[in-house]
Amino acid sequence: MQNQPSPERILQTGLAFWSSKVLLSAIEIGVFSELARGPEPFEALSARLGLHPRSARDFLDALVALGFLQRTGNSYANTADTDLFLDRHKPSYIGGILEMANHRLYPSWAHLTEALRTGQPQNELKNGGTGLFETLYADPARLKDFLAAMTGVSRGANIAIAHSFPWRDYRTYVDVGTAQGDLAAQIAQANPHLQGFGFDLPEVAPIFEEYVNGLGLADRLSFVPGDFFQQDLPRADVVLMGHILHDWDLPTKQMLIAKAFEALPTGGALVVYEALIDDERSTNAFGLMMSLNMLIETPGGFDYTGADCCGWMQTAGFSSTRVQALVGPDSMVIGIK
Repeated sequence: MQNQPSPERILQTGLAFWSSKVLLSAIEIGVFSELARGPEPFEALSARLGLHPRSARDFLDALVALGFLQRTGNSYANTADTDLFLDRHKPSYIGGILEMANHRLYPSWAHLTEALRTGQPQNELKNGGTGLFETLYADPARLKDFLAAMTGVSRGANIAIAHSFPWRDYRTYVDVGTAQGDLAAQIAQANPHLQGFGFDLPEVAPIFEEYVNGLGLADRLSFVPGDFFQQDLPRADVVLMGHILHDWDLPTKQMLIAKAFEALPTGGALVVYEALIDDERSTNAFGLMMSLNMLIETPGGFDYTGADCCGWMQTAGFSSTRVQALVGPDSMVIGIK
């Protein structure tokens, strides 16, 4: 007997913003950081969080039903996942990207239909303001939060690159658009023979240096200030670009790949990683929706397939290319000069 048509998945997806906003609000309110100290009774927890009596129990029990909290009797506690990843006081905190989703992306994505019809961003640019990066880099506090958020969303892939790429064959590397420096740091921690550099705009320097110094890697990781639109890339055996190319239009993507080619010696490698869209464009929904996020946030950015990136690398002169899965939706494309 064939499966009968069902509206269940349609309704679950159409109303998925309910569960998303419950989680995002819980992060904003600080539920998981509060419970990192240990289980708390309902009355004490709701009072500490400043929840109104009308909705407090429904809100906390919804988090239980969604699998983000545990309840024993009248007391609530974090799950193992939320305790590790959503406590602001732990280095494993990944909530920064979700805080940005709550404050920036959630309102902007309400205008996705308009973006699909106009091809125009729906952030500050929509009303004549500055773009995402200009807005962030103008405010040191917001920039630091944004770069920490990028660390959170990239940590798993960064660790995978640090351990799965054949680093024994190389001595130096540069992380282009290094942000807080987590990719450079993970590589250095896993490969003591390497010397690394982080390349980004000068405003990033104190944030990078604070992060690297905190990990005890200042003797092996250095910051190089610069603008990849205005300058050549620093020379190194390996050039890395993580979540960089998707921010820009095709000519800019090709320009950055060409600059990486020029920065490498013969035998050097370019490593590009993103939430690559699968070549058939049918299974990596996250990569496709990330591309829609670039529509929302940038004038010309878009995500792409591994085959697309291999083609751009070959056009730039790379002699061999390959795609390698990392973790979750992320994969890397490796080009050898």
